[in-house]
Amino acid sequence: MSAAHTPHAVIQLAAEASSTSEHRPLIITLFAVFVAATLGITVWAGRQTKSASDFYAGGRQFTAFQNGLAVSGDYMSAASFLGIAGAIALFGYDGFLYSIGFLVAWLVALLLVAEPLRNSGRYTMGDVLAYRMRQRPVRTAAGVSTIVVSIFYLLAQMAGAGVLVSLLLGITSDAGKILIVALVGVLMIVYVTIGGMKGTTWVQMVKAVLLIAGALLMTLMVLWKFDFNVSDLLGTAAEKSGHGAAFLEPGLKYGATDVSKLDFISLGIALVLGTAGLPHILIRFYTVPTAKAARKSVNWAIGIIGAFYLMTIALGFGAAALIGPEEIKAKNPAGNAAAPQLAEYLGGLGTTGGAVMLAVISAVAFATILAVVAGLTLASSSSFAHDIYANVIRKGKATEKEEMRAARWATVAIGVVSIGLGAMARDLNVAGLVALAFAVAASANLPTILYSLFWKRFTTQGALWSIYGGLASSVILVLFSPVVSGKASSMFPDVDFAWFPLENPGLISIPLGFLLGWVGSALSKEEPDKGKYAELEVKSLTGTGAH
Repeated sequence: MSAAHTPHAVIQLAAEASSTSEHRPLIITLFAVFVAATLGITVWAGRQTKSASDFYAGGRQFTAFQNGLAVSGDYMSAASFLGIAGAIALFGYDGFLYSIGFLVAWLVALLLVAEPLRNSGRYTMGDVLAYRMRQRPVRTAAGVSTIVVSIFYLLAQMAGAGVLVSLLLGITSDAGKILIVALVGVLMIVYVTIGGMKGTTWVQMVKAVLLIAGALLMTLMVLWKFDFNVSDLLGTAAEKSGHGAAFLEPGLKYGATDVSKLDFISLGIALVLGTAGLPHILIRFYTVPTAKAARKSVNWAIGIIGAFYLMTIALGFGAAALIGPEEIKAKNPAGNAAAPQLAEYLGGLGTTGGAVMLAVISAVAFATILAVVAGLTLASSSSFAHDIYANVIRKGKATEKEEMRAARWATVAIGVVSIGLGAMARDLNVAGLVALAFAVAASANLPTILYSLFWKRFTTQGALWSIYGGLASSVILVLFSPVVSGKASSMFPDVDFAWFPLENPGLISIPLGFLLGWVGSALSKEEPDKGKYAELEVKSLTGTGAH
């Protein structure tokens, strides 16, 4: 759910905001102030970006708390705010399972990935994989995987941002919408090429504060309506839901059929394991000076994200109690409009207060998209410049200046691709593309990272089979799933070529990624370099020789 429902949540939010056309100048002003402020931060950070370490890793100068705040900003998408609140409002307990899944995912990142990755690499995931493997094929595979995951994520964010801005400005023509997508893309390119990791990190920190503040304000207002009696809130929500006590028990959304049970397991596996393989999350561990700070920053992130997800309980059940599921579904069948509807209700329906609440939530949603988009673009351009250009094309002979120039050109190229795909997808259901990003990250990236760090018999062939096999299987299964065709909510609802019944391929593609890594290594004629593995083991666990 995290980013999976971002475009639709944002589209619905925009529809809410644009319906109050007399307050449009207020909303536009808020947007303009935020964009100007973030551009100011980016230009300031850009002046301090002088080396490759500054561009890729922010000079490794951020504290554990700052990085924890930025990680939170990178991870909490607009849909964590909107999508999870909607799922709880419609499905009660089962909706809250998403919040639990996203939080548990950080334990995987904390226990298995954060510290060893910070110790073992310099700027990208490819650094870790290439340490004991053949450089060129492994770095190419890592770069391809990073760019594929990031572009799927970017596509959804771009489409959502384009529709949000065009609706807020009252633009209805196709040409106007495409122009807005292009402008959002240009803004994204400017953020990354000028600010690098420093600018992106500061934007993510500002966005995290805004999102937490918005959620906290709404939570307090909901609790105030029920005299801070949580039992009253839950009781009213259950009563108004039409499901009674079942609303507060498991099984309302997942449990009706065997397929829905399997789908929940599949989605859960992808979300819990995918987080530790998401490229834009992994590169955040390199922005701190030590592995200890990387571990502390994950602790901060868990605390901040955990507090945020606790607030989604009040938002979701508050929407169910104060608005009711029928009215929520009338605006959007998936419930993605629940949070903005609740904001308007809390501020006062039809009043300036309601419009101000909507305007603030709109600005926060847009801030969220900009922060996530900047992080994704930076991850993919860094991987291209550092892994593919510097180490594969130039065979390690590129200077820092050449590498940074390649990263900036890669940012422009990835931005242009995202603008083109975002413009084409502006009217499509692109939710599945982000779910795919999680599944690809868990299927291709995570097995390879874990095998590299913890299995001494892992070989180059195993790494290639794992990355390309996980990548191909997850993409193919999603293409032939109900996400793309065969249902009213599919990307192409008028055709049906779905033979894979689950909406998320994680249940099949993630074990396959691990299996292919093992089989590829077992069948490989290459003798693993045990000396290099011993070096990596010492480096990853102790930090000796870490950059």
